[in-house]
Amino acid sequence: MTQIHLLPDHLINQIAAGEVIERPANALKEIIENSLDAKATSINIQLESGGIKRLSVTDNGMGMNEEDVSLALQRHATSKIRSLEDLEKVVSMGFRGEGLASIASVSRLTLTSRPVEAKYATQVYAEDGKQSAVKAAAHAPGTSVEVVELFFNTPARRQFLKSISTEFAHCRTMVERLAIANPDVAFTLTHNDKNILSLPAQPLTARCATIMGEDFIAASLPVDETIDGIRLHGLIAKPTFAQGKTSQQYIFVNNRFVRDKVILHAVKQAYHDVLHLAQTPVFVLFLTLPPAEVDANIHPTKTEVRFRHSQAIHQLVFHTLNKYLANTNAKHTESISQPDKVLNDIMHKQPEAVQRLFTAAQSAQNKIPSQAPAPYRMSRPPVQSPLSLKETQSALKTYAQLYQNESTANQEQYNVAKLLDSELDHLEQSQGITQIPQNDETSESNAVIPPLGYAIAQLLDIYILAQTTDALILVDMHASAERVNYEKMKQQRQQNGQVSSQALLIPVSFCGSNEEIATVAEFSKQLKDYGLDVTVQEQNIVIHSVPAMLIKSNIKKLLQKVLADMMQFGSSNIIQEQENHILSTLACHGSVRAGRKLTLPEMNALLREMEQTERANQCNHGRPTWVKLRLEDLDALFLRGQ
Repeated sequence: MTQIHLLPDHLINQIAAGEVIERPANALKEIIENSLDAKATSINIQLESGGIKRLSVTDNGMGMNEEDVSLALQRHATSKIRSLEDLEKVVSMGFRGEGLASIASVSRLTLTSRPVEAKYATQVYAEDGKQSAVKAAAHAPGTSVEVVELFFNTPARRQFLKSISTEFAHCRTMVERLAIANPDVAFTLTHNDKNILSLPAQPLTARCATIMGEDFIAASLPVDETIDGIRLHGLIAKPTFAQGKTSQQYIFVNNRFVRDKVILHAVKQAYHDVLHLAQTPVFVLFLTLPPAEVDANIHPTKTEVRFRHSQAIHQLVFHTLNKYLANTNAKHTESISQPDKVLNDIMHKQPEAVQRLFTAAQSAQNKIPSQAPAPYRMSRPPVQSPLSLKETQSALKTYAQLYQNESTANQEQYNVAKLLDSELDHLEQSQGITQIPQNDETSESNAVIPPLGYAIAQLLDIYILAQTTDALILVDMHASAERVNYEKMKQQRQQNGQVSSQALLIPVSFCGSNEEIATVAEFSKQLKDYGLDVTVQEQNIVIHSVPAMLIKSNIKKLLQKVLADMMQFGSSNIIQEQENHILSTLACHGSVRAGRKLTLPEMNALLREMEQTERANQCNHGRPTWVKLRLEDLDALFLRGQ
């Protein structure tokens, strides 16, 4: 008796469903991708109980005729490919012919479709994988797929589903991913007859603003780079954007959402030098390349891809993002100051006090002269400690200056103004700024104010206060000087060209794995460019020289980290990162410290250097170096116009 036998098609479809359809969100993805392949411009999604009880997708695509409808639910039936050559250059979202067949085997599915030229629609029904006869139906041009009671015939799989709210969250995330990838398509999502999303066809920026929030758009940088026929474009958040989540990291390869380690590693490396450890980079990146250069047929869910030249992809992503992040200084883009968030925090933390202020302001505006202002409860008076002798003397001097005679005050103001003018003239000459004639009536309007303005004071020997035409700039002088010095040291390091290496008196040898030995043989020239002279002797890896700056590091672990990166991504930034870490430490200890008093020329010189320095909007540790408080922000703090 033979032990090998053919499985029935119904069981094969249920096995395939275990790989393709893990939860309602996966079924929803397969159906929406079919709508996108059908050139739909409007997709309506309806869910009940998180998609477990019912999910329905209706589109206005090309539709299917009667013959196609009868084949659509069959296993491995597809219109996307016909040969292996088609599979190698496939551009459609779906192509395996497994999605609808898998869904139909574990649910009650109704498919209704009508081409534009047909007078009526065609409908087919499947339950537990058993398909009914095709019949006529009424339907607008397009296709509708209704899935009821998902996993009703596989109770073991149904038990693995989470709560309704969790399953709906996964469905919504899936819809948002597809909506971002296709901003020219209108999406509507309802859950339990409640409208959740209503997205018209719109530009990518508007679509991202709706799904990811206006804060991300305000803090985003557009990127667009094309090299050798491969294009990378999208939006990336500024390093000082403090609201990032890993769920807001979107990677699309040929418009398909993927989770790719190569691209994610390149993004992290690009942000490494500017991002605070407690923050997460947020981005929406689209990678467009010839279909033959990427394999999307790695997994049935099609969320994993394999690049033919992964090293080139890694370098493209890293260098593109690194170039755009290098322009995060005051000359090119603003830092993230979020004064509205500060106001929201105040209102949430002290709602009673804020409410009293708004009540008082409103009553003052609306009061009638014959009426008394509306009473409000006063807060507890603050407890003030007695002043020290030094503080008392300082206060008396302040009062004396306030009440001095007018002629003396005018004379002192004139002296201060004259001193400021002389210092500004000296600064402009040192920076090469053309002096505008004072007798020109339009000189004030034509004067070009630098992005960070001009320093007016030093606050507590920590912050520099500068003024522009419409805002107050606050600068952390240590953090900004740290970034300026760090970038100078990096430029000096890069001008030296190849990494200088230090020969070891006693070479370091260790037993390497087969993969490490193969990587040393394949990338020996590249390792020498990194300052590592490495050879293989039988099963031992021998290190003869290392980068001079890293001579005191753990040499074995250093090489193993480099080899691990090169095995997975084809390149490594470990050497550069560790050298930059040393330079960052030197810049931190060598920069101006809090507590040091700076003159106005010194403060202005630092501001001008910040404007010319790459990545100057954040310090070496990723913290913002300056913030801007606009006039409207200050008005909001003081309730002006409320």
